[in-house]
Amino acid sequence: MSQMQTEHPVESEDVQPADETAEQTVEAAGSSAGAPSEPLVDADDTDDTEGGDGAEGGDGAEGGDGADGGDMDEGDIAADYLEELLDIADLDGDIDIEIRGDRTFISIVAEEGGDELNDLVGPQGEVLDALQELSRLAVLTATGERTRLVLDIAGHRERRQVELKKQADDAIAEVREHGEDVHLEPMSAYERKIVHDFVAEAGLVSESEGEGKRRHVVVSAS
Repeated sequence: MSQMQTEHPVESEDVQPADETAEQTVEAAGSSAGAPSEPLVDADDTDDTEGGDGAEGGDGAEGGDGADGGDMDEGDIAADYLEELLDIADLDGDIDIEIRGDRTFISIVAEEGGDELNDLVGPQGEVLDALQELSRLAVLTATGERTRLVLDIAGHRERRQVELKKQADDAIAEVREHGEDVHLEPMSAYERKIVHDFVAEAGLVSESEGEGKRRHVVVSAS
């Protein structure tokens, strides 16, 4: 396993593990980080503040948590934690740390381009989201500071962003053609934030509706 850190400019987050391997990995990771038995609330629901999302205030506004972890580097802390997790699961992967604006992005890719990391992504990225929260908890435990770091495994989030862009573009086109609100599929707060940004760039309005796993983006003309 290897770790690499790079910096990039600013660029426009109740988990059920995918299978027994992923379930054991999450349990082992939570144990090593001192995680509680219940999953944490997705930090993006608070960090992206449900306040720039239209009438009810959604995920559109970026939060301002002190995420630099003081003298300790949150990227290195999370990467060390994830490297230990991979060792526990007997999986190989390269860990890349990137700084994009005020967020740390950590990517894990298979060393030989295989699909052995797919179990750590899970259906609809649910296991990935759980591991991201555990990584954030590891940073919180080490620094006493919350973090908004983003974890990607096997390129899932990059592929998902392309899908979200298409969904947003289709919704925008439909709103412009018919003038009626368009409801998108339920998604995580991190993904809703991405959609909000796409919609805002197009000059339309979006907000989040629903509770829990049913929370989704609604696109409208105004």
